[in-house]
Amino acid sequence: MLDNDGRLIGVLPLGEAIDLLEDAEESRTARSAGSEPLYRPYLGTPLRKLVRARVVWPLVLAIGATLTVQVLATFEQTLESMVVLSLFIPLIVGIGGNTGNQAATTVTRALAMGDVRVSDLVRVIFREVRIGAMLGVCLGAIAFLVAGVVFELKVGLIIGITLVALCSVAAAVGGAMPIIGKFFKADPAVFSNPFISTFVDAAGLIVYLTVAVLVLGW
Repeated sequence: MLDNDGRLIGVLPLGEAIDLLEDAEESRTARSAGSEPLYRPYLGTPLRKLVRARVVWPLVLAIGATLTVQVLATFEQTLESMVVLSLFIPLIVGIGGNTGNQAATTVTRALAMGDVRVSDLVRVIFREVRIGAMLGVCLGAIAFLVAGVVFELKVGLIIGITLVALCSVAAAVGGAMPIIGKFFKADPAVFSNPFISTFVDAAGLIVYLTVAVLVLGW
């Protein structure tokens, strides 16, 4: 190991260096999935420790999922008036969550590599909005054609517009959250899959059903 002036201050054995790298990788992988690292063999870990390592984020996400339920309740009349809209909810939620997770994973890695700093937050958001919009246009165009042919033109229009708007929002949120986590001295990996998925689920439904109301004139 070297100090800031390049002078040797100690030697780190290869075995210890490998252990440190393995611990860091285990921590990153576990937290990106909403769990806590075990730092011990899986089969040799007591069940209660495994439960403790996993229980926090599911509880947080369960509370956050109430937002999704509230959104559906708010737009209940819209869904009842055009039941076909409910068929596309899994598609909307899935694409939004995936887009947000992709952005979060990319930015988290960029933070770890030093390519992105906290001061780059606005630049990252603006960049991810453009990326999300381009993805949304590609996906929305396909969805518009398929849904318009299979169902009706208005349904295709609703799905297409929603995907453009949602992908832009999801990518921006996904890109911003790891940087915000870094600013508050939290592990940016924690802000990837679990948090992004829950937030984008609710946001996606709000965007989707709002677009539906505007297009259908309800």
